[in-house]
Amino acid sequence: MKKKPTVVDLFSGCGGLSKGFIDAGYDVILGVDNDEVSLKTFALNHGNAKTLQLDLSKNESIKEIRKALGRESPDVIIGGPPCQGFSLTGTRNFDDKRNRLYLAMIEAVKEFRPKMFLVENVPGLARLYGGEVKDEIIRRFTELGYSVSMQILCAADYGVPQVRKRVVFVGTKKGMGKFAFPKPILAPAQYVTSQEAIGDLPSRNKNLGKEEDSYESAPKTPYQKKMRGTQKTLFNHVATQHSELVKSVIRQVPEGGNYKNLPSGVGESRKFHEAWTRYHSKKPSRTIDTGHRNHFHYKYDRIPTVRENARLQSFPDNFRFLGTRTDQNRQVGNAVPPLLGYNLAKEFLKYLGT
Repeated sequence: MKKKPTVVDLFSGCGGLSKGFIDAGYDVILGVDNDEVSLKTFALNHGNAKTLQLDLSKNESIKEIRKALGRESPDVIIGGPPCQGFSLTGTRNFDDKRNRLYLAMIEAVKEFRPKMFLVENVPGLARLYGGEVKDEIIRRFTELGYSVSMQILCAADYGVPQVRKRVVFVGTKKGMGKFAFPKPILAPAQYVTSQEAIGDLPSRNKNLGKEEDSYESAPKTPYQKKMRGTQKTLFNHVATQHSELVKSVIRQVPEGGNYKNLPSGVGESRKFHEAWTRYHSKKPSRTIDTGHRNHFHYKYDRIPTVRENARLQSFPDNFRFLGTRTDQNRQVGNAVPPLLGYNLAKEFLKYLGT
């Protein structure tokens, strides 16, 4: 049998991106993050992959990864390092310690020399300081001997029922050819809608649900069937118990609406772009957040459950999230949609020769 390409996932979180790579036929050998509960979720859902809890801002972090891998070097390194430092320091001091997390990704590529790498982040990074940050990232990877491609991708184009945009950098070793991003598989008129994604899940109108529960109906759409697979147990579908006051406000938000649709004097505590946003059943969801209670179910007067948001992120139902509800929401919201990762990973195979 041909050996599967190996992957190391830095800043892995619960492992949405690497889940996509696993589904595309890769062997994820290591997930690295500083959050313990996210790594427990990663370990539960990623077969024999090792995990390493590590602060990647520390200078010795790359040595620790080398120690964990032994002599093995991965074929692919993937990750989504935070970039808070850039907004504070600009590009004149790219090596500022506040940017250490991004620099760790560059140092890892320098140390392990993978055949390919992938770095993802918020789309605003591409525009920061007139594109200077983006240009500097590309320049540094190019100096290491890689051809670098960059594109802003929308997850909904690749079958994810969510309008989530990310900037993605992909590097290939010189001589492998410059990476061409996969073409969208769906046009906007074909996007998977919120209802098509989660309409089969129990309403939780009469009970809050349990961490391990059962389905109440059969899947109704191809997407629901895909997410369920052979799964019989429903995980992480527990509703939040809102106060009557909160429910009364949610009730006044029309489908697809937000705080601007509320009467004067109602919902005054939250007034910003995503506040009091109700999903639309006939459209993909907005970008899933980390559980700040800004989004509401298109039909029910509550925030989505962890499982509903996981479906909207394209996590299959057999992917189980550990920790408190806050932990679970953070893991889901911070993740790269597995289906987006899958489509990128399939394209990688053309360059890896497998």
